Amino acid sequence: MAPWLQLLLLLGLLLGAAPAPNKPRAVGAQAWELASPELLGPARFALEIYNRGRAAGARAALKAVSGRVRRAGQGSLYSLKATLVEPPCNDPTVCQLPVSKETLLCSFEVLDELGKHMLLRRDCGPVDTKITGAGQPRGAGMAQIRLHSGFNLDSSLFQPNPDDRNDTFSSFLPLLNKDPLPQDFSVKMTSIFKDFVTAYNRTYETEEEARWRMSVFASNMVRAQKIQALDRGTAQYGVTKFSDLTEEEFRTIYLNPLLKEEPGQKMPLAKSISDLPPPEWDWRSKGAVTKVKDQGMCGSCWAFSVTGNVEGQWFLKRGALLSLSEQELLDCDKVDKACLGGLPSNAYSAIKILGGLETEDDYSYRGHLQTCNFSAEKAKVYINDSVELSKNEQKLAAWLAKKGPVSVAINAFGMQFYRHGISHPLRPLCSPWLIDHAVLLVGFGNRSAVPFWAIKNSWGTDWGEEGYYYLHRGSGACGVNTMASSAVVN
Repeated sequence: MAPWLQLLLLLGLLLGAAPAPNKPRAVGAQAWELASPELLGPARFALEIYNRGRAAGARAALKAVSGRVRRAGQGSLYSLKATLVEPPCNDPTVCQLPVSKETLLCSFEVLDELGKHMLLRRDCGPVDTKITGAGQPRGAGMAQIRLHSGFNLDSSLFQPNPDDRNDTFSSFLPLLNKDPLPQDFSVKMTSIFKDFVTAYNRTYETEEEARWRMSVFASNMVRAQKIQALDRGTAQYGVTKFSDLTEEEFRTIYLNPLLKEEPGQKMPLAKSISDLPPPEWDWRSKGAVTKVKDQGMCGSCWAFSVTGNVEGQWFLKRGALLSLSEQELLDCDKVDKACLGGLPSNAYSAIKILGGLETEDDYSYRGHLQTCNFSAEKAKVYINDSVELSKNEQKLAAWLAKKGPVSVAINAFGMQFYRHGISHPLRPLCSPWLIDHAVLLVGFGNRSAVPFWAIKNSWGTDWGEEGYYYLHRGSGACGVNTMASSAVVN
């Protein structure tokens, strides 16, 4: 029996093993019926965007939809496969072929925040709609979802085992280098997936979703092992809270593509510090850094990077450490794009124009775009300007030690699976030209003669080293020195 069949049997998740009550399995042509009401809303929204600008008689129609949904906080990300039927082409001067209809297969990514939809990706092409024996169109590449309530992975299958979790993963890694896979691959993967579901309190709404997430998880373990093998630092990669997300989902939800696409506001270059940096420095131990925060299902890293910098600048000038509002920037910075990304340089400018930042207590984080509710009377912090910092890491370290935490942007390669240690990916894998995540430098030092930057991330304390990431210092690793900046408080 194939390893995956063994794995699915072990988990009791084979298609049809636990069918939804009073709901027959779709077979043959029935598999193309719209079986999931929840998917219709985002699918129709995507169709509306697809048809925008077309005359009434020239609009495509939705024939079928399948997909997956990822939920976090108050948002949902829908990954959809939809078949669209283009209308008949009856004008021989326009039609290249005398066809009556054309069927397209489209991939859509639709973000839903509080009932408001946003189309993140659209990719359409012709498809052969002939039904296969499994009831799926050729080229679809995704199983049809049939939603029903109340499906969770049986908790009895996933008993907590926190003490063994790391050891289980470590013992499994060498197996991934073998080809073919060993006979006990399924059993070991099942054990690791059980621990993951328990550790991160995962539930999946459908049998299909559970099977899909399990396959993604297994694929990610192979990716993590490859990243581990190629890393030149001391970092350990493996199971994290993002291990059941595809690379595309992870990038769409948590990263910031605007960092590598737009120049942002021009800032003056800061005056360099003439002194050499000390051997080590850490603003956390000096009271200039607030606790690690969590941006949630929102590409708002740019706002967290900037508030962290301003928090440090205000502390150094005024002696008070205040946790500042990222939500104010999401709502009121009209140049950046809230959860779809932004640039630190634009955020500094927005703070100056608005007249300051409110505190987290007064303007709390919601993780989605709202109406701007900024009150100048409640602003507790202001900035006078912002500056671009040197790309020389020696000078950058000297500036940090003298002036405070620094906003930077990096290529987040490997961070989906980062657990601890000093990350040092190969340069071609972590190109400085492909930065996609904004973070905060809070210190630097050495571990066992390996130089590092200490980086405050915004994915919560249940990621990395209690929310922190350690990256090799002195090699321009992952573009850490390409977009360093700071607010100026006089």
